[in-house]
Amino acid sequence: MLSTLVLILTPMLQEPGVPRTVIAPGELQAPEQPSARSSSRAGLTPRFAPEPGQGAVRVRARLGSLVEVRGQEANALMGVGLVTGLAGTGDSVNMTRQLLQNLLLTQNVKIDPSQLTPKNIALVRVEASLPAGIQPGRRIDVRVSTLGDAKSLQGGTLALTELTDLSGSLVYATAFGPVDVGGYLAEGAAASATKNHVTVGVLPGGGKVERGVPSRVVSDHGYIYLDARASHGSFGNLVRISDSINEIYPSAAEVASDGRTVRVRVPADLPEAIHVAYLHSILEREIEPDGVPRVVINERTGTIVMGEGVRLRPGAVAYGALTVTVAETPQASQPGPLSAGTTQVLPRTELDVSEENHALVAVPGAVTLQEVVEVLNVLGTTPRELIGVLEAMSQAGLVLAEIERM
Repeated sequence: MLSTLVLILTPMLQEPGVPRTVIAPGELQAPEQPSARSSSRAGLTPRFAPEPGQGAVRVRARLGSLVEVRGQEANALMGVGLVTGLAGTGDSVNMTRQLLQNLLLTQNVKIDPSQLTPKNIALVRVEASLPAGIQPGRRIDVRVSTLGDAKSLQGGTLALTELTDLSGSLVYATAFGPVDVGGYLAEGAAASATKNHVTVGVLPGGGKVERGVPSRVVSDHGYIYLDARASHGSFGNLVRISDSINEIYPSAAEVASDGRTVRVRVPADLPEAIHVAYLHSILEREIEPDGVPRVVINERTGTIVMGEGVRLRPGAVAYGALTVTVAETPQASQPGPLSAGTTQVLPRTELDVSEENHALVAVPGAVTLQEVVEVLNVLGTTPRELIGVLEAMSQAGLVLAEIERM
């Protein structure tokens, strides 16, 4: 006698408010369908408005902080090396086989590359700055960063690496030693914990200078050239620097025709051993630098920095922020047992669009930095919204300052 198999299938997707089908004992039930949903929200934290600090109205600055001495620039060095001793967090096998074989050949060790499985080695880029006038044998700091798919440089040691100039023809320094990442990476089969950025490290004093860079304070024509820094290169600052030097050394300084350099004449009878002291006496002079009207904005981080001298012309501003949040929750619909059906993926989307409704706001003029801050705070914008407002106001001629984007 054949027994009868009774099959009752539940609906493919259980609708809200519809009672579930009652299953009798011994009957088969279709798999329960997923009901979870994804969500996406965009929020705004409360505004934090700290009280401004009290600073000096007029600030004096040393000439050494406003100019750079030509010929005393640092030189960039670079190289490619290997960090060894990693605890399985190095590059994949094919990344470092050839370089590891070359390293072993320098020690007269020959091994078939296919036999190497160096998961404890990472290919890195090595960089350092070579100060002007430094002599061979001195120690310099070195930075390393991964070039492959290594997870961490923690606990590694940089193998001896040559650091060359941009052409790669001359070796100016060598680097080796333990790498300090200032963090850690701990991971298991299903979880991991990371502190700081562990694929970049430093070697304090890990570089040794092998070749010095000749440097002179005074040029062959008997002049010292003081180049204004980018943020202080106004014509007013150059004139003040020249006048300040001429107060102690009459007719020694003059502004060059390029408008970016102050040229200082060195007395012909001044011994070479005194040239550094002569330059030091100049750089210790102080002036009141110009307040450069500049607004620096960084949209990536939402940072806005304003300098003294920024002013606003009267105008009107209206802005509206549009926020769109999209959440995708695809659901799998499973067929019932013995139904010969196939699994289907059903798309489910939640879309939320929010637009702010702000009225047109009259913006009064502002002639001091404090007034500018008070006027812009009236708009009630977030830093990222204020970046767009400042750019639009600059295009309309309401912001009397230079807008610099980082």
